[in-house]
Formats: sequence, C-alpha cells, structure tokens
Amino acid sequence: MSTTDPNPTRPRDAARRRADLPWSHRQNAFVRSLVTIASAIAAGVLGTLAHRMGASANMPYGLVLAFVLIGASAWCARARGGVLGLALHLSVSYLAVWCMAMPGPGGDLMLPVGFHSATIPWWSQHAGYIWLYGSLIVQLVLLVCPARWFRVTADVASGAGDGKAA
Repeated sequence: MSTTDPNPTRPRDAARRRADLPWSHRQNAFVRSLVTIASAIAAGVLGTLAHRMGASANMPYGLVLAFVLIGASAWCARARGGVLGLALHLSVSYLAVWCMAMPGPGGDLMLPVGFHSATIPWWSQHAGYIWLYGSLIVQLVLLVCPARWFRVTADVASGAGDGKAA
C-alpha cells in the first residue's frame, strides 16, 4: 500500500501562491500593522503637502492627487488588514492631517482654513477644508465598500488573472 499523496505538488502550489502575494500581505499581523501605520503617516503628510497645488490658479489638481494618494493607501490597508487595518489607517492618517493643521512654532500653517478674501480664488480659500474633511470621507467610503473589492489573490498579484497568455 502506497502512502504517497496522489497530488504531490499541492503543498508546493500553496507555497508558490503565497509567495506570489505582495510582501506586506505575507507578514504577521504586527508587521502588517506597522506597514499600515507608516503608509498612513506618509499619505496624510504628503496629501497635506500636495492639496494646495493649483488652488491659486483655480485648478486644484493637488486635491485630486491628495485624494488618490489617501484612497490608494487606504485601499491597501483594507486589503492587507481588513476593516481593522482600514480603521487603523483612518485613525493614523487623520491624526497626521490634524497635526499638520495646527500652527507651527513660528505660527505658520500647513493647512490654512477659515479665511475669506475677495482677492483670493475660491479654491485657495476652501482647499484646506475640502482636504481636511474629504480625506476622512474617502476612507469612510472605502470602509462601507464590499470586502470582495479588497481581495488580493496570488493570481491577481502575479498578473496571471489578467487573461494574458503566459
């Protein structure tokens, strides 16, 4: 009587599929949380630095870039850590945005809000509020999206699921 597995490649296939996942998805929960915290801080800070680009010319492309950045980072956090990962990302990134909204040692602001002038374009006056509350809304929208939108499988990660022949 043979005790060998009729399909000896099964364990190797599972290991190969796991190896095809992105690096951060293969780590333990602690490392995944650290990656989420780092990406949340980076997205919050870089989004705050970028949100005013183009606002003075009434072309707020910086807001668009900032929302894409925070949305992509939050999507990755939910794909990596589920709803709890997204909740961690939301908390940390919003804290980073709020910290940058506070006056610095010289009184300068990175996120000016709450001023009005007839000579300053509308987008320049309101870009701070739009970024401050929009960064929260983008992440809350991702929170209520279906979980299947955030599944990362080995086929998708390796590009095998895109319908192209190998």
